[in-house]
Amino acid sequence: MAARTPGSGHHALAVHEVVLLLETHTERGLTDEEAAARRKRFGPNVLPTADSGGVLRRLLRQFQNPLVYVLVAAGVVTLMLAEYVDSGVIFGVVLVNAVIGFLQESKAEAALDALRAMVRTEARVVRGGRQRRVSSDDVVPGDLVLVEAGEKVPADLRLARADELRADESALTGESLPVRKDEVVLRDGTPVADRRNVLYSGTLVTGGSATGIAVATGAETELGRIHRLVGAAQVLDTPLTSKLARFSRVLTVAILVLAAVTFGVGLVRGERAGDTFTAAVALAVGAIPEGLPAAVTITLAIGVSRMARRRAVIRRLPAVETLGSTTVICTDKTGTLTENQMTVQAVWTVAGRYGISGGGYAPTGEITDPQGGPAPTGEGGALRWSLLAGVACNDARLDEREGRWTVLGDPTEGAMLVAGAKVGLRAEEVAEELPRVATIPFSSERQFMATLHDQRNDGRVVLVKGAVERVVEWSTEALDGGGSSVPLDRAAVLAAAADLAGEGLRVLATAMWRVDPGERLVEEELPGNLVFTGLQAMLDPPRPPAAAAVASCRRAGIAVKMITGDHRATASAIAVRLGLLAGDPGPGEVLSGADLDDLSDAARPEAVRRASVFARVSPEQKLRLVEALQAEGQVVAMTGDGVNDAPALRQANIGIAMGRAGTEVAKEAADIVLTDDDFATIESAVEEGRGVFANLTKFITWTLPTNTGEGLVILVAILLGTALPILPSQILWINMTTAVALGLTLAFEPKEPGIMDRPPRDPGQALLTGALVVRILLVSALLVAGTWWLFEWELGAGADLPEARTAAVNLFVAVQAFYLFSCRSLTRSPWRLGLFTNRWLIGGVLVQAVGQLALTYLPVMNALFRTAPISAGAWLRILGIALLATAVVALDKRFGWFGRRLG
Repeated sequence: MAARTPGSGHHALAVHEVVLLLETHTERGLTDEEAAARRKRFGPNVLPTADSGGVLRRLLRQFQNPLVYVLVAAGVVTLMLAEYVDSGVIFGVVLVNAVIGFLQESKAEAALDALRAMVRTEARVVRGGRQRRVSSDDVVPGDLVLVEAGEKVPADLRLARADELRADESALTGESLPVRKDEVVLRDGTPVADRRNVLYSGTLVTGGSATGIAVATGAETELGRIHRLVGAAQVLDTPLTSKLARFSRVLTVAILVLAAVTFGVGLVRGERAGDTFTAAVALAVGAIPEGLPAAVTITLAIGVSRMARRRAVIRRLPAVETLGSTTVICTDKTGTLTENQMTVQAVWTVAGRYGISGGGYAPTGEITDPQGGPAPTGEGGALRWSLLAGVACNDARLDEREGRWTVLGDPTEGAMLVAGAKVGLRAEEVAEELPRVATIPFSSERQFMATLHDQRNDGRVVLVKGAVERVVEWSTEALDGGGSSVPLDRAAVLAAAADLAGEGLRVLATAMWRVDPGERLVEEELPGNLVFTGLQAMLDPPRPPAAAAVASCRRAGIAVKMITGDHRATASAIAVRLGLLAGDPGPGEVLSGADLDDLSDAARPEAVRRASVFARVSPEQKLRLVEALQAEGQVVAMTGDGVNDAPALRQANIGIAMGRAGTEVAKEAADIVLTDDDFATIESAVEEGRGVFANLTKFITWTLPTNTGEGLVILVAILLGTALPILPSQILWINMTTAVALGLTLAFEPKEPGIMDRPPRDPGQALLTGALVVRILLVSALLVAGTWWLFEWELGAGADLPEARTAAVNLFVAVQAFYLFSCRSLTRSPWRLGLFTNRWLIGGVLVQAVGQLALTYLPVMNALFRTAPISAGAWLRILGIALLATAVVALDKRFGWFGRRLG
């Protein structure tokens, strides 16, 4: 006996063949002994645990980053220089970065645990001819499993018997409506979403009951296959981390080359090897941006806090910035762009079409006539009888908990309950006024449901709802707006139904038949006796803010593509309402999963770029869509809420899950979780992401001139064979104190106006653009020229070497402080932003000023850093050079004299 895998075709086998294959029985099931043996052979019915590597390995992974390598190198160098305080500060930064990353990763490790927990439940099985309850973990291939409405399916089951069975598979397939299930044999190769003779592990039975044979458990289930896809999906670096890694590698090489050149030049000039080595180390220490990793972490953390206030919870820190780089959003339809709550949108009767306002399951809204006025809902009119049939001929139930309405049962029936409640036809009151006497349940063969009700003083009435063709075929008359019977125009009804279906609406017909008291409900008597009352057309409606959010994303240069497991017509109708399609889809605007499979590898990228809607798509195809877009250089955000979305969420550059309606699997596989399930929140998150990257760019633009200038000052000193204007310990003081007191204040910089009017950044664009490099070199040149002039001036004016060096140190800090205001915007004047819109910056400058006074005048600081008090004249010269440098940068920002303008 060998159990097949989910894809090996149990759906294409007759029940007796499955029984023979799995050596079981359709009445007695397995014996306890055989079940125990199979559990030992196949293992428990759980998904396998992924090896996370343990706490120590996760902690060590935080140090595997080029930026950290640079930082560690700086710490080692300062330790070699016996600058123990500075070395401790650097290693402290490394440790803080590692701890933050470790905590973020620990939160993310629960993804596969949530997937396993999803299928843990109790199961009803038959063993040895006796029914019993066991843990779902103990279900084995060959078990005879019983399920009914409200229960979660514990394993993949080939149905042996199905009684009016319906299952909600939306989390697995994306299909928004419950699907009908039966035991019919299907052809081999039938897609998962169309295998109506199989129930899948983790899905929910919404109606009826069934007996099935467990054909797959644990990792071999369809859910297990998705588990493997989640585990196999590559977790990509974000654009920021990739660019910072490249930048760090280039910077490291450049620093080592310059240090080597410095050491070589010094030796050639006959300098002492020890002094030359000290100079080379000073150059390396000066050029390393020690504050950059801390600035990245803190800026991202501030972005996390801002996004949380806008209802987007960040699970992985770099995801904050990735949103700002996003060029394509692939969004699931059901529950993301739509409410995932079927809603009756219109009722058509022979008197006209009536609109129904309100969305979701909350019974609030109104019904309007074809002219937009209040609709007549009198006792005998066709509209009222159609709504009454939808409420009374119904097995679903509305439930309200903590202000949130849900449906227990079929969502289609739930939609009809809500439509009736909007005109006061509440199910409980209708049940009292028209008590049900008998029922003919819905089946796929009948294509209708009928109920018989007692009327208090007016005999009995039969109410019917079902497929349009069946109800129209069995009706000879119709109710008009006043309640009178008129001859039925079948062609008009069918044409109206076709028009509604063309709008992507699901259409059901309703009818009635008055019978005498004491009459029984007989199915064979219905044809020819029904009186048509109306058509109810329903749809899972778009979320109210979704269309505006889609339009905003498009204005920001972000393409939006809808991916769904629903059929093409339904997907197209929603896309039109959201503005993704202008009207009737043009060639290539809507693709199905089958269309994607038919495309060649060469044709697929262009087709994916052109299409805005992808219908009837499987989890593997979602994954391939994301990969195809990424292969074109796109930065892809994927939204979703179901289990079937998890692999694509993991593969995407940024995975976005819904917090309320989303499965735990989707949340744990994602980088961001929206707490309000609102697609519009993505727009806010994108805005915050762009702001984060802008602030990081500002920090880099601010800090690199100092590092470059310090390195160049040392290099010039070696080339000229003169004393160093700044010592290594003084360089460390500048780098560490200014990074914290000055640079990190840019992380709190508010977003600039118009940030969402810009197109997304080119994913291939380097972190340092040509214009940015020119700006950095300009400020570096000003620092080098100003430092040497001041250093030589102070020596020439009679100052000793410590005083001249102290003046040079203060000049570096003063230029940085003035330049900080310029970096608040790379294109605008700081005065246009408002002086006090970033109070952290003002406070940082004051703290740095106090620090510089302490460095200059406190004896203990003089001893530690070999500084000395300087005169008031020196301070005036420092401020003059800083103001001059600021003016030059402002002119370059305004006119772009030294290179292309930024922005």
